[in-house]
Amino acid sequence: MRKGSIRRALRKRSTGVSSDTDYQDGDAVVPSVEVTLDNSKTLGFSGDAASSQLKLSNSDKKGKKDAEAWVQFKNEIVRLTHTLKCKGWRCVPLDQGAEIGVERLSGALTNAVYVVSPPQDTSHLLPNAQDSTTSLVSKRPPAKLLLRIYGPQVEHLIDRDKELQILRRLARKRIGPRLLGTFSNGRFEQFFEARTLTAKDLRIPETSKQIARRMRELHEGIELLDHERNAGPFLWQNWDKWVERCEEVISWIDEKMIAGEQGAAGTGADVLKRHGLVCGVEWSTFRKAVEKYRKWLELQYGGSEGMKEELVFAHNDTQYGNLLRLQPSGESPLLHPANEHKQLVVIDFEYASANVPGQEFANHFTEWCYNYHDAAKSYALNERRYPTLEEQHRFVKAYVEHQSLRPSLSTQTSSASLRPVLSHSFSSFNLDSRAPPAQVTEEMKIREEAVEREVERLINEARIWRPANSAQWVAWGIIQAKVPGMDEALEAKKSPAGAEAGNLERAPDPASADTEEKRSEEAGGEDESGEDEFDYLSYARERALFFWGDLLQMGLVKEGELPEELRERVKVVEY
Repeated sequence: MRKGSIRRALRKRSTGVSSDTDYQDGDAVVPSVEVTLDNSKTLGFSGDAASSQLKLSNSDKKGKKDAEAWVQFKNEIVRLTHTLKCKGWRCVPLDQGAEIGVERLSGALTNAVYVVSPPQDTSHLLPNAQDSTTSLVSKRPPAKLLLRIYGPQVEHLIDRDKELQILRRLARKRIGPRLLGTFSNGRFEQFFEARTLTAKDLRIPETSKQIARRMRELHEGIELLDHERNAGPFLWQNWDKWVERCEEVISWIDEKMIAGEQGAAGTGADVLKRHGLVCGVEWSTFRKAVEKYRKWLELQYGGSEGMKEELVFAHNDTQYGNLLRLQPSGESPLLHPANEHKQLVVIDFEYASANVPGQEFANHFTEWCYNYHDAAKSYALNERRYPTLEEQHRFVKAYVEHQSLRPSLSTQTSSASLRPVLSHSFSSFNLDSRAPPAQVTEEMKIREEAVEREVERLINEARIWRPANSAQWVAWGIIQAKVPGMDEALEAKKSPAGAEAGNLERAPDPASADTEEKRSEEAGGEDESGEDEFDYLSYARERALFFWGDLLQMGLVKEGELPEELRERVKVVEY
């Protein structure tokens, strides 16, 4: 636990509210505490195997240290649940952290996400008169929690205050998981008994249509605030916010790559040699291409004001790991055919804000190209998996035809009048037996043609926003890149001494290396977080290849303007 233990935090500052029962102005008040939960020594664990390692012999020093670190981590989790007054959890004794279940979920790219379960044996749970959420009679165990610990680079990516404000707005509409408590580098959320979708699930026709319907409900269920609409597409806000940090990181990487530095396996030089120029060209060239494309895109709407008119509240990260399917049973309303799509729950609203529907579609369609659980290349974008025109049409049509939360739709033929299209409007119309059959047929034909035009418009909008979507995630990957020696070099550049020295890096000191090795041994060996670390630089490179492929097809860049090696590797989807 950094910045002091949770014990000391209890005496410092935490909001005196319960995560389930306190409200202010109609909104649930979410308790918070200014402490940091340190999971750096436990990133190698995905479950509770560490508990049994406590029984290892003293000769296995590394195994014992790892197990002790895992139990300490779980004890700190229990203390946090007490501090934040998570419902029912104060009945779990503070010294019984080893008994709770903590399982790390795979597939999360920005954060470390865990499912926290109460002890299996509930006979020793403490009835606590001070905790109104605990029954003195039944001793019912508390509910499972979802624990989210933010990644190390997220301060450059995500505005957490803004995210929490959005989560409160979603809570009013009962969208997404309920927020139960926050701390400095993470939060507890409601845990859903659900199955996370897989890469294959996205391709199932009925599942795809259900995702589209849920997407429509989100877009129309949350009204944009005036300042959100006036600020324009959130994607470009992200780009503008990230670009300076991105330039700082990628300029250093490109500089080392162009210099052709050599290094041993596992060193920064070795990593850079494997990746080459991440954007396929130097950063300055890539950034100019993005800005040229951005101006072109704005013109497609007749200027920035026209683009703002098309904005909706979008999720902006509908990859399969952020989509859950609830498991209803018995006579649950979710089993009714009209409600089956509501079995799907969208989570992780870190990037949610204003974007046009086409950008949301472009992002989702591109996620079809990924399998983040691929053991060899979880970062790879396989453009052959991009949905076909038929699959795109099915998805967008389900979105367009889904019943909206708004009242009605005229059958005029302009695309502007086509938002929203209500699937029930004709069933109501047909009940009027006074309407001649020919009139009904003509009205239905007009409606079908209008729906088809809107579907085609949105498919085209997704197509022209695809490079923007790629550019955003290129920057995202670069910012989160981990290259040995990079952070130290960038910090040195910022210091006066580093600038005066011409930003030269010192040769490694053997004595210093011995000291670091000794520290590593004392800490329990090598850094286990690196073994399964997501390859952010390779992810950014794959996205950049997709970006260039789209710009070539749009005619915004000519083949002769790109290096031959890049032209041979660009990723192209012709539709």
